[in-house]
Amino acid sequence: MAAGQRAKDMTVGSPMKLILFFSIPLLIGNIFQQLYNMVDTIIVGRCIDEKALAAVGLTGPMSFLVIGFVMGLSSGFAVLVAQRFGAKDEEGMRHCVGIMIILAAVVTAVVTLLAIVFTRPLLRAINTLPELFEQSYQYIVTIFAGIFTTVLYNILACILRALGDSRTPLYFLMVSSVLNIGLDFLFIVNFGLGVMGAALATVLSQAVSGVCCFLYIAKKYPVLRLSKKDFRWDFKIAAKHMGIGLPMAFQFSITAIGVIVLQGAINLFGESRIAAYAAASKVEQLVSQPAGTFGVTMANFSGQNLGAGRVDRVRKGVRQASFLTLCFSVLGMIVLLTCGEALTGLFIKEDAVAVDEIISASMHYLRICAAFFPFLFMIFIYRNALQGIGHSFMPLMGGVMELVVRCAAALILPGLLGFTGVCLAGPLAWLSAAVLLCISYFVIIRRVEKEYGKTQEMEISGSTIL
Repeated sequence: MAAGQRAKDMTVGSPMKLILFFSIPLLIGNIFQQLYNMVDTIIVGRCIDEKALAAVGLTGPMSFLVIGFVMGLSSGFAVLVAQRFGAKDEEGMRHCVGIMIILAAVVTAVVTLLAIVFTRPLLRAINTLPELFEQSYQYIVTIFAGIFTTVLYNILACILRALGDSRTPLYFLMVSSVLNIGLDFLFIVNFGLGVMGAALATVLSQAVSGVCCFLYIAKKYPVLRLSKKDFRWDFKIAAKHMGIGLPMAFQFSITAIGVIVLQGAINLFGESRIAAYAAASKVEQLVSQPAGTFGVTMANFSGQNLGAGRVDRVRKGVRQASFLTLCFSVLGMIVLLTCGEALTGLFIKEDAVAVDEIISASMHYLRICAAFFPFLFMIFIYRNALQGIGHSFMPLMGGVMELVVRCAAALILPGLLGFTGVCLAGPLAWLSAAVLLCISYFVIIRRVEKEYGKTQEMEISGSTIL
């Protein structure tokens, strides 16, 4: 199959080895992506002040709501591409990519418009302090205006990963990360653009990584060179894309709604706690990157193997990925407990008035998160394995479970436990979703095995008759 030298068929070979080697460059890429998001916050916090840090930090859930939606949609669209690749159907794969591009363009335009229109009302709804409002608005509206750059990179990166190539997106993301740091200093320190400069740096660097991916695919992947016929509209393929992509997108958005409600509760505790939560949540997201990495790997691994009719390999892959991700969750716990204070200190000026209070509150949050890390990590394995085999409903319900528990905790626990109640909201949501998804996976995978077993028996019977 002339799909480029870096394309990887995940339907043959050791699942453990394939999962690990596919995940390593993806993990590095995710860390780089998280780092350049962190750099914005670090430079804002150290080069401006803690008020700017709080202003940028409180927009995180809003960004997660919108950017998470389009990223989830991109990942969902790529599942069908992975299945066609696993089935060795090149023509069908190209047609899926063509429809994927059309859908992505339409969704991006609609989401960008809605996000910009509702930015101010949403900032008011989450109790944004008046002294932080304008800085928060400038930062997040600039990010929303550049959503198309995020979609460009993620669509192309997801296509490459669906073909088993997790290294190429990493290389371009590394270039983008270094560029982002340089642009941050240029726009914030040299040009004095404040928080808007940080947002512009993010958008421009993301655009560079997207353009690099496009040029690379055009040159190195003949199998992905689309013709006019690949863009002919097909309602059946579009429906399949949306059937997988929308639940994944809504799953991110549903989770984000819970985080927004939680942010509204945090904002009532004042600037210091807002800044502490902003710094600590960035550290938590960085340390938990292996969870998302193994999740993306399992979506592609499961999709390719389902396309090849190898449900047995899906089950084996999930089992081995679960072991790996639990090991990484323990490592993450150790990092949070031993290095959390040093990492959160990066976000704060040494002469900040409330530096001790901010770091103390940050560590309180991180210690609670560390205790629940195994549940967070397992969510990604079961959720993405189910999505990879085309079962998106229960992963969506897992997101609903997170929303309900996080909102209930955010509304009830702060009144009972103060800031500790805020810190517990996320971890309790992880626990509830992990239990639901674990049970769902084992029920559904047995059903899929039976369905494929019957299909294979019919094919053997038909061959015998012929």
